[in-house]
Amino acid sequence: MTSDAPITVIGAGLAGSECAYQLARLGHRVILCEQKPQKRSPAHSSNAFAELVCSNSMRSDNPESAIGMLHAELRRVGSVILNSADANRVPAGDALAVEREGFSAEVTRQLSSSGRITIVPGEVTAIPDGDVVFATGPLTSEALTTALATFTGEKLYFYDAIAPIVAGDSVDMSIAFRASRYDKGDGADYLNLPLTKDEYLRFVQELCAGQKVTPHAFEEPKYFEGCLPVEVMAERGERVLSFGPMKPVGLTDPRTGRWPYAVVQLRMEDRAGTAWNLVGFQTRLTWPEQKRIFGMLPGLQNAEWVRMGQIHRNTFLDSPKLLERDLSMKAEPRLFFAGQITGVEGYVESTACGYLTALAVHARRTGTAFAPPPGTTALGALYRHVTGEAHPPGAPYQPTNVVYALFPPVEGRMKKPEKRQAYAARSRADFDAWAPSAPHPVLPAPAPLPLPAGPSPLVTQATSA
Repeated sequence: MTSDAPITVIGAGLAGSECAYQLARLGHRVILCEQKPQKRSPAHSSNAFAELVCSNSMRSDNPESAIGMLHAELRRVGSVILNSADANRVPAGDALAVEREGFSAEVTRQLSSSGRITIVPGEVTAIPDGDVVFATGPLTSEALTTALATFTGEKLYFYDAIAPIVAGDSVDMSIAFRASRYDKGDGADYLNLPLTKDEYLRFVQELCAGQKVTPHAFEEPKYFEGCLPVEVMAERGERVLSFGPMKPVGLTDPRTGRWPYAVVQLRMEDRAGTAWNLVGFQTRLTWPEQKRIFGMLPGLQNAEWVRMGQIHRNTFLDSPKLLERDLSMKAEPRLFFAGQITGVEGYVESTACGYLTALAVHARRTGTAFAPPPGTTALGALYRHVTGEAHPPGAPYQPTNVVYALFPPVEGRMKKPEKRQAYAARSRADFDAWAPSAPHPVLPAPAPLPLPAGPSPLVTQATSA
């Protein structure tokens, strides 16, 4: 394989789009294979690249959170995904949420206009020759999964679910109220549906009793803890939801002047507010049951549903066992992997993995050492997860978001806010030290922005994308 031969990237989701963009930016020719529009997975509806199939939120943009740190680092390395997200941002408190169609259209435009990327539509059913990056995501086709099984000898999976979307003009605004938790952002970025204790307990009861989509007899359900179906949380205890996605803290109902017993938050899907996502309400309920049970929620009695929730299987590799340190396959070194198939979870984490894989392929092609950012950075911490460095020996490998547990611990005893500040400060310093060795220019760190006033909300992974 010569250094000027094209690199094949399979999949134009977030990881594949980022990987292809960065490889082209580094001077390589790329063949980007995307099965759309000829074929779509059950979770996709658009022909655009980097389609967001679950939430439209990329989670907290707070630079002292682990995910906010990852946002900041990707901006500095010129991420096409983060730049497109910023250009299509919609109000969501201190979270980075985007207008789906505008975001995906911008990513598609950036890749289509590159002189180094050749886009080839249609399903890939066999592994191409040469260097190949698999960015096929959690819904890797059966044909490619079978082809990969030749080298992996195993296949892992878990079940993932996506939340329903409701038409904005069908929400009863005499019940719903606009507010952000603790008035973050503009203070009115979400629609909130307040529930009394009786309404909440009845809703939990119906969730537990509702008819669910069941897996095939030969498949064992394995759920990612950070994206549990709402009814699975309800089955774990009647108060679980009120401490999770339905927590009322920091949300004062203007009609009562108090926090409700529980709240359902709706997050804007587009700038015009025509569609709203039920935050944390990913589900495996059947569609008729979704309409019946979610229609019980105050304010949604006459709801018009833009999209119902779904359940789908996610495929991922046991990366610490199967991949080399440069994210290539031990059994077939010309094959590289990026995104959720490696066992990272979340839009931004998939993007970050796409970036790291591009650096690895570039190092291979140029005969240089692969040098990812240090493990004390958010990018490096995610790399520590995929390579197994962040986990105890023998611990089962499971998908994860970027969290502080993946970072090397900071030394000394300190309160939680101080510890977050220490992680963030160390990360910025170590990223700055790594930046000169990157194979492309890295933007300087921007001046820190003032954070929203008020205490931080309680955050649950169940609301993550």
